[in-house]
Amino acid sequence: QVQMVESGGGLVQAGGSLRLSCVVSTRTFFNYDLAWFRQAPGKEREFVAAIDPFGRKTLYVDSVKGRFANSRENVKTSVYLQMNNLKSEDKAVYYCAAVYGLGDRKPDSEESYSYWGQGTQVTVAS
Repeated sequence: QVQMVESGGGLVQAGGSLRLSCVVSTRTFFNYDLAWFRQAPGKEREFVAAIDPFGRKTLYVDSVKGRFANSRENVKTSVYLQMNNLKSEDKAVYYCAAVYGLGDRKPDSEESYSYWGQGTQVTVAS
């Protein structure tokens, strides 16, 4: 069973930065496509960013392009989300997600991912 543990959330002023981390407990981490989703209060969970197993391809929702950066360290079985210039609308619980090979599934769809972390809260004070 793959376990995923996020960390790095917290309270930050608008314009500030946070770096989220997610450690994935698997020996075959290099085979997993990874993603970040978020859920704001009263809203459905939405896609934020995705990264392929080699870290060569990334995908972002338009609202975070140029501000967020998704990366991974296969040696540390970890994925990261660097969030800069945070805005009040970025406030949400952030989840990391993983799937063993995305195949033809869509990287920005929740249904594509098999494993999820417990979430970490990001609060942005304006």
